[in-house]
Amino acid sequence: TEALFADLGHFSTLAVQIAFTLVVFPCLLLQYMGQAAYLMHHQDDVKEAFYRSIPEPVYWPVFIIATVAAIVASQATISATFTIIKQSVALGCFPRVKVVHTSKDFSGQIYIPEINWILMVLCIIVTAGFNNTTQIGNAYGTAVVAVMLVTTLLMALIMLIVWNSNWLLVFIFTGFFLFVELLYFSSVLFKVDQGGWAPLVTAGVFLIIMYVWHYGTVKRYEFEMESKVSMAWILGLGPSLGLVRVPGVGLVYTELANGVPHIFSHFVTHLPAIHSVVVFVCVKYLPVNTVPKEERFLVRRIGPKEFHMFRCVARYGYKDLHKKDDNFEKMLLDTLSQFIRNESLMDSFSDSEDYTLPGQHPQQSQNAPPLVIENGNSICLGMVSADSSNDSIMSARSSPQQRLGHHVRFTAPQPPTYKDELQFLNECRDAGVVHILGNTVVRARRESGIIKKVAVDYIYAFLRRICRENSVILNIPHESLLN
Repeated sequence: TEALFADLGHFSTLAVQIAFTLVVFPCLLLQYMGQAAYLMHHQDDVKEAFYRSIPEPVYWPVFIIATVAAIVASQATISATFTIIKQSVALGCFPRVKVVHTSKDFSGQIYIPEINWILMVLCIIVTAGFNNTTQIGNAYGTAVVAVMLVTTLLMALIMLIVWNSNWLLVFIFTGFFLFVELLYFSSVLFKVDQGGWAPLVTAGVFLIIMYVWHYGTVKRYEFEMESKVSMAWILGLGPSLGLVRVPGVGLVYTELANGVPHIFSHFVTHLPAIHSVVVFVCVKYLPVNTVPKEERFLVRRIGPKEFHMFRCVARYGYKDLHKKDDNFEKMLLDTLSQFIRNESLMDSFSDSEDYTLPGQHPQQSQNAPPLVIENGNSICLGMVSADSSNDSIMSARSSPQQRLGHHVRFTAPQPPTYKDELQFLNECRDAGVVHILGNTVVRARRESGIIKKVAVDYIYAFLRRICRENSVILNIPHESLLN
């Protein structure tokens, strides 16, 4: 049940609560009461109370059910481990691993080959290393009591920070359970040298891995944030960025949700050409289950329109799957096209602001439709339709009698229309899409301490070498990858 609670990708909270309350808990209660009643009359059987208390006619059926239950429990624990590791990877607390989705209908059913091999090796080591089942039982008891203790402490934080419960209620709840669990924990401490050390060592190793990975990831992100390319530098390069702009769309992947990454200046300095349309793509995994497809992408423009540079933040929940197909490119470019249309519409409304000559008040008929500016022309919104003709367009340079009231509109040369930009984007899409990845190497400073040097230069570097590359995690097709 504890494993299933951790594995909410397979079962809902309500389903686990119903199963535990109506089935698991009553069975456990009856079984423990039955063992206690049996031991009152057979105190010599305390070491094997469970099997000794089973009536002989149903001994073998119960033995088979208990064996099958142990297998089911182990499978539930393995599945829960997969889910927790996947969520830890999504939150940047564990090295990137391969996640295989085994079901098309249920996104929570996953398989992680690396973790499966690690669990198998650890199980073999524990089984072969311990001499008897007593030591394995001590290891299991230490793990269970430690989990109970940690769960209570985390529950207290949830009650204070998330639920905003009364501090007195939190104190009573935490104090009661800590009193009971600390008694249990103090008892298992005497069995640490008899097998109880195994879960503590395993937990310590994983804690070091997760902490070092998170620390290195945060430091790398902070460096990229501090060394962002300034917009003044980009504007100084001009619309061509000082390079030859070749047809096509370049998707530059970065971990920055805002600003231009430092690696882009490396591209501009060392590459002779770059694509006509450049999109900085930032893939973010949010601490939510899933992100609706219509809210997947956030797009904004970088620099003037003639630069054809955009930023796109692709947002995923920790249960979402970044599929390896053309759907990602299609959805991203379709969202980019929709952004250009919406931007043009907003510009039209903002540019239609009327300026009245000093001493005059704007006079407009109540039935007169509003006007907006597009391509240097005043367009009457109330008269424009899908097949609008030239009659619906009034030049901004027409005589004052042709204008509404005494309004004066100041127009300036406009960049290419959104239709031209959409056509340009489609032509670049047809020319091809290239995925551009940059790698950042992390090193400890020379004046850093020995612990930090070991953590960053050896442990973190080793974890980055053995973990899956970004191109694999992002499912980037190899034939269109520039690394």
